[in-house]
Amino acid sequence: MNSYPAPGTALVLPVVKILAQFFSWLLHPLLVGLYMALYLIYFNPEYFMGVSTSGKTQTLFIYLINSVFFPLMAVLLCRGLGFVQSVYLKTQKERIILYAISMIFFFWTFYVFKNKPGIPVIMAQMSLGIFIAVIIDFVANIFFKISMHATGAGGLIGLFTVLLFTSPGLVNVPLAVAVFLAGLICTSRLIVSDHRTGDIVLGLMAGFASQWIAAWYFG
Repeated sequence: MNSYPAPGTALVLPVVKILAQFFSWLLHPLLVGLYMALYLIYFNPEYFMGVSTSGKTQTLFIYLINSVFFPLMAVLLCRGLGFVQSVYLKTQKERIILYAISMIFFFWTFYVFKNKPGIPVIMAQMSLGIFIAVIIDFVANIFFKISMHATGAGGLIGLFTVLLFTSPGLVNVPLAVAVFLAGLICTSRLIVSDHRTGDIVLGLMAGFASQWIAAWYFG
């Protein structure tokens, strides 16, 4: 007796894959860090209170250039020079040089925020957490292909749990949104990438722990 798929089944899987790919791009690790910076600068009522509009814009510009634009250009440059076969960095070997380059840019972001007057400490703390996460991923990449997306998701949850205990403002809703987005990120990567569950879980742990290590350093 022949069995047939349920109506619509043939359409669901491609749609799910398309959505998973879309969310993988929308919630790319570089963009997740940018979203964290945007929240701290423009949506958290505490840290940038009294900072002028131009000061906020300058802070965002510093983060955008050093932690988004330069790492992205590094990936494209490596692809153009043939150091990597794809901008997706599908193998552990391809990720080595990009991890090393990214560490330089993320450390510089942390250094600028830590030493530039007028920028709230939380920006240096968040940037240090991201830098630590990249170091952990770089070392872990020697042994297995840890998920960078999951690391970003873990950092997102880590930042808001830190704020939950250290900020007088209410962050319950942002934390709930962060958990939802983290679940979306991890589910998407399981659907459209070759990551195993362990790669995802350890990435989450790395990102989460990094933000708490940074908070401890500044505590």
